[in-house]
Amino acid sequence: MENQTYTVLGVMSGTSLDGVDLALVRFHHKEGWTFDILDAATLAYPSDWEQKLRKAHQLGSEDLEILDIAYTRYLGVVIREFLGAHSSVEIDAVCSHGHTVFHQPEKGITVQIGNREELAAITGKKVVCDFRVQDVALGGQGAPLVPVGDMLLFSDFTYCLNLGGFANISLADKGQRIAYDICAVNTVLNHYAHKLGVPYDKGGALAKKHVVNETLLSALNKIAFYELEPPKSLGIEWVEKEIFPLVDGMEKDPGVILATYSRHVAEIIAKELRLKERVLVTGGGAYNTFLIDTLRELSNAEVTVPENAVVEFKEAVVFALLGVLKLRGEVNCLQSVTGASKDHSSGKVYNRLIN
Repeated sequence: MENQTYTVLGVMSGTSLDGVDLALVRFHHKEGWTFDILDAATLAYPSDWEQKLRKAHQLGSEDLEILDIAYTRYLGVVIREFLGAHSSVEIDAVCSHGHTVFHQPEKGITVQIGNREELAAITGKKVVCDFRVQDVALGGQGAPLVPVGDMLLFSDFTYCLNLGGFANISLADKGQRIAYDICAVNTVLNHYAHKLGVPYDKGGALAKKHVVNETLLSALNKIAFYELEPPKSLGIEWVEKEIFPLVDGMEKDPGVILATYSRHVAEIIAKELRLKERVLVTGGGAYNTFLIDTLRELSNAEVTVPENAVVEFKEAVVFALLGVLKLRGEVNCLQSVTGASKDHSSGKVYNRLIN
């Protein structure tokens, strides 16, 4: 079989608002898929953009449209400058997730900003983007989409666990791939770390210093979402409705909240893992050693945190692959994962010039 090669830029902005992840990736396809990360970076949001994105879900339709235009321009400049530093590399496409503002699939709604046609004009590159909307239109959750990449790139592991703004997991089950969101992680931990004057709890050091509030832990563990069968997914609206009111009504010390919520995350995730199976952990939460150690203690699974580039940029790498699959006309959304009416090839393709 002919070896086919694609060089693309994967672009991802997560709910934890760490910044824009960019991964310049070269994929090789022969009997299966392999990849090399040529370069990758996270470009932190300026404080004004972080605040705009944090509050974006509160905007009305007209203001959200204005923000979408501005964010597309901002993202385009970030991408263009990154690619400018790699001008010797010819790329096939920019594959961009955009930034999620609303995700309410039960209402048929998912909105990612930064996916406008202008992105191709600003970057001067073919763009593949807006991967979630079609899946929701087909009755799916529109998330998680990364499991296609798990299946094609990381099949050596029983579980692929991502600890970002939310924890999501994917695995092979009865011959098909399934995946689902488990709980909120950094969207909650970072919120309470901010109250202690730091952007995040580095290594879980603050949580480790405090004692768990057992009453709060018990209440968190009883949240109804955890009893739902997949497919299921979460958004920031759920956190604001279910998590923050519950936590703030029972505990005022941010340090105790960090300890309690970290334990809660570890307990909820541990319930999803079988003993002694291999688990690949990626996302910013993989650096939270207190959380990872607690998970290992509770699950007895073989928890692997890979090299830094994969930890930090796995989602960007996978969205790069989703873009390649779209360009090949191949499935990049799995019915078994999202609950859509069928497997399909999702995303919009914009050429570098607007007609």
